[in-house]
Amino acid sequence: MRPPAVARHAHPSVFMFLIIPFGALGGYLSVAVAYLLSQRGVSVGQIAGLVALAMGPHTFKFLWAPIADTTLSRKTWYLIGALFSAAGILASGIVPLTGANLVLLGWLAFAANVGCTFLGMAVESLMAYGTPPDLKGRAGGWFQAGNLGGGGIGGGAGLWLIHTTQSPLLAASIVAGVCLLCGVALLFIDEPHAEHRALGLWRGLGFVATDLWAVARSRVGFLALVLCFLPIGSGAASALWSAVAGDWRASANTVAFVTGVVGGIVAAVGCLAGGWICDRMNRKAAYALFGVIQAACAVAMAVAPHSERMFIVWTTAYAFVTGLTYAGFSAFVLEAMGLGAAATKYNVFASLSNMPILYMSLVDGWAYTRWGPSGMLFTEAVCGMIGLVLLTVVVRLTPKRELVIAPVASPSV
Repeated sequence: MRPPAVARHAHPSVFMFLIIPFGALGGYLSVAVAYLLSQRGVSVGQIAGLVALAMGPHTFKFLWAPIADTTLSRKTWYLIGALFSAAGILASGIVPLTGANLVLLGWLAFAANVGCTFLGMAVESLMAYGTPPDLKGRAGGWFQAGNLGGGGIGGGAGLWLIHTTQSPLLAASIVAGVCLLCGVALLFIDEPHAEHRALGLWRGLGFVATDLWAVARSRVGFLALVLCFLPIGSGAASALWSAVAGDWRASANTVAFVTGVVGGIVAAVGCLAGGWICDRMNRKAAYALFGVIQAACAVAMAVAPHSERMFIVWTTAYAFVTGLTYAGFSAFVLEAMGLGAAATKYNVFASLSNMPILYMSLVDGWAYTRWGPSGMLFTEAVCGMIGLVLLTVVVRLTPKRELVIAPVASPSV
């Protein structure tokens, strides 16, 4: 049995371009489409339901990730996902954005996002195989920068195009076209060989299960799983900036400016910086360091004067640090999961990592109600430090177990 071939080492920036459609679809639906619906009398609750339905597949995508690992090629799955993403955006320009069409829009968005999950899986697998160990940090940084940048293209640029052209169909067509053009980046990376794809679906699924268990049993894989549940560097407060902006006397324009395009650009820069750092030090230590910096940022915002200027300074700093933590997470996961069933393993980690974001959003909301804005920020910082202590304890108590790649049986002739 020969070992899996390693793909040509493309520049990590390739993954930024490949993942842009993933972020663009979500950004266009949650910003551009949501804004137009709100302007046409659709309630906030109905819009929230639409966005929740559209984003639902990303919570459970690990369930069908083994299909991407065992059938077709990664580049084929990417093209299928790109077509679904572009079609979903284009559909929002064809179907009138009114309350009467909300159910239809919801299911179209759901289908588009199911297809888009396969695009993400393809990029994650190509990244795992096409990145040498010493560049996994930068690959994760470029990947997350593309995800955030794609959200800006779909959301901010999409909404600007709608206002500029006065044509939702033209705006949707332009954004959809950008998504398809990103597929050109596939020319700059090889399709890696993977023997388990030749086993067929059912035997391939057996390999995926064995490979996933091997990662979970390894020390680095187990620590990555633990990290998914801990409130270190969750960045949960960023979801509440609009709600608490009044406590800093920040205007609506200021909130839109610092939490919109500028916040996305700053976070993307943080992703690139975080990836660079992760390639120059222990990645677990880097992620822990980023968590400490984010906690310090929250404390500084809590104790600084609650003015509009300080709101701009500290939310921007928080966005940069959140970019660091995103890159740190991707770098650590890429290191932990190895090759094999890369799409399944990455999506298991990615799905689980949403848990601290969810529960810390609830904790932040509870703390704000009880202690006000400063109390919310102090609470987030304390939870982050508790998570760091727990991680340190787990690291010291976990025995060293190396990652053993699951063997691949030869397919029947």
